[in-house]
Amino acid sequence: MRKTSYVVAFFAVVATMILNTVSVQRPDWLVVHDQDIVHKSVVVEYGLHQRCERKVIEIPSGSGGTISYTNYECRAFPMRVADACEKENRRFCMVWGTASYFGQLGIGFAAVACLAIMFGVTTHSRRRRIWKSVSVLVALHVLSQIIVFGVVTHLYRTDAFPTFAHARPGLAYVLNTLSWVFGLLVTAGVVTTGISAERGHRWAAGNRAYRPISG
Repeated sequence: MRKTSYVVAFFAVVATMILNTVSVQRPDWLVVHDQDIVHKSVVVEYGLHQRCERKVIEIPSGSGGTISYTNYECRAFPMRVADACEKENRRFCMVWGTASYFGQLGIGFAAVACLAIMFGVTTHSRRRRIWKSVSVLVALHVLSQIIVFGVVTHLYRTDAFPTFAHARPGLAYVLNTLSWVFGLLVTAGVVTTGISAERGHRWAAGNRAYRPISG
């Protein structure tokens, strides 16, 4: 593969890694909108490793209007006691924790893929071989994100946690989807370019294309 192809692949992998990192860190994979007698609105956000709650309360003012106060708090999720991880939600907590683990693992695969690309472009002989390792690492990165997507989607659709019956996918869920969809395209691009370079196509291999000797 030519250097230009690796440069494009590098920035594409970085883009997927950023999407993945942001989605893993954000608390809004699933969002529940609710209200009660005291609060005008209650928004609960569930992330892979934290739960955030935003409460808005309106207090009448002396001028006849109202004054709004917003309280925003986050905590670890799921928690052993608060989320009944030792009782009825034990299986949910274990599966949700597995999704969080694969989210972090995907970031690691993407980071290693970027390092492999930087290492591979140093010499022509490495550029001819390293694309296979890069494609495997990117594929593992994508697979990790698909596993996270599948686990969260399954738990959401089956109402595995009590409040999930009223939940809706949030921004982090969307970013994760974009990450693995874009990652699939990147993997396909790296594999296609690498195979084309090995077959001697100039657009993929550059001016120093490798052509096997026939006969």
